[in-house]
Amino acid sequence: MQVGLMAPQGWKGEYDGWDAGEAWARTVELARQAEDLGFESLWVFDHFHTVPQPTDEITFESFSVLSALAMATSRVRIGHMVVCTGFRNPALTAKLSSTIDVISGGRFELGIGAGWKEDEWRAYGYGFPPLVERMAAFGDHLEVIRAMFGPGRATAVGRYASVRGAINVPKGSQEPRIPIIVGGNGARVTAGYAIKYADELNYVFLAPAEIVARMAAVRERCEAEGRDPATLRFSLYARDEEMRDPGQARVDLLGELAATGMDRLVAFPTRWAPTAEAQAAFAEDCRAAGISLATPAAVAN
Repeated sequence: MQVGLMAPQGWKGEYDGWDAGEAWARTVELARQAEDLGFESLWVFDHFHTVPQPTDEITFESFSVLSALAMATSRVRIGHMVVCTGFRNPALTAKLSSTIDVISGGRFELGIGAGWKEDEWRAYGYGFPPLVERMAAFGDHLEVIRAMFGPGRATAVGRYASVRGAINVPKGSQEPRIPIIVGGNGARVTAGYAIKYADELNYVFLAPAEIVARMAAVRERCEAEGRDPATLRFSLYARDEEMRDPGQARVDLLGELAATGMDRLVAFPTRWAPTAEAQAAFAEDCRAAGISLATPAAVAN
């Protein structure tokens, strides 16, 4: 199991009261340290307002953050957990993704979902369509994005999104295309989109036993729908509270998650303290749980 980290950007209050310049410097510092510690990937949220309540505090914009972190790092994979597809025209999302993939030297992965945080949608003028409509639009958006990532000019016509002869050059550096991660726990529609369009299905806050059951169900569905189950990866964004405190309880949970057979765990151990010490302690617990990280480089104090 690979392990990735969320990069602090303020959305969960980790930068409340900070100067913006100092907060950004810390994000870059922790991104570089994460790479040195051997973590596989770095991720950001795609949100505008803090959670659970919107406050007048720092929340750095996601695509801008990833563009900068692509230049500040050289090895880690980078991406979103996950893009709110409703915030952007999907062809623009594909164009942004393709450019970041080139900037990063082919390290970008497009994590994407339907979106849920109503206060942000309304405050930024997007309205807030009912869930069934957001999910339907998500499907059209995935169709457009796959077309934009594919060869030649893109054409895809749907109720909620369309492109006709759209040029996307460059398409990114990765072959055959930028990986797509569909995020969400929905067992019917979300999993169906992952089977049809994605390389990875990302769950949120599930316990190990439920992960095992869900992976088995999705693999059965892949077989039924004509997709090789081995071509779909599985990942989890872990509950922050469960990853907060160093020690045996966290080591045990990390071991249980690794034993599920899923491909990637994403955690946010610096939510509570955006410090190098918190990140290094998490790396120690991962190794204590038997999880292999990349060979760490010397970490600057």
